[in-house]
Amino acid sequence: MTPRFLSALATLVFAITLAFQAAAGTPVTENGVTTIHLDQYNGYFAAEETLAGLEPGNYRFVITNKADKVVGWQLQNGKTHEQLDMFPLQPGETGVSEVEITADGFRYRCPINPTPWYDVGVGG
Repeated sequence: MTPRFLSALATLVFAITLAFQAAAGTPVTENGVTTIHLDQYNGYFAAEETLAGLEPGNYRFVITNKADKVVGWQLQNGKTHEQLDMFPLQPGETGVSEVEITADGFRYRCPINPTPWYDVGVGG
C-alpha cells in the first residue's frame, strides 16, 4: 500500500469515528464508576457514548469485538503511556476494563489489528 493510500484510509477512518461519536450518548455513572461502551470493527472503534468532556475518575470500558477476526484492546495513560490494561477478544466476545483515569487522559487502540491510537483528553 502506498503512503497516499494509507493517509487517505486513516482520514476516512477518523471521519467515520467522528461521525459515530457525534451521534453518541452521554456516559452513565453509577456507584462512582462511569461506563463507556466501545465496539471494535475491522480497523476502527465506535463509541456508544461521547468521549468529550470526561473527568478524572473510575471508568469501566466495555469493548465488544464486532470484527470477523481476533482483535485486541490496549489502554494507556495519555501522558506517561503507562499500560492500564490489554487483552485479546475473539469474534463476538466482550471484555471489560475497570481502571482509574487521571487528568493525564487516556489512549486506546487495537494492537492486533492494528488501529491508530485514539487519544482522549480528560478535564481536571
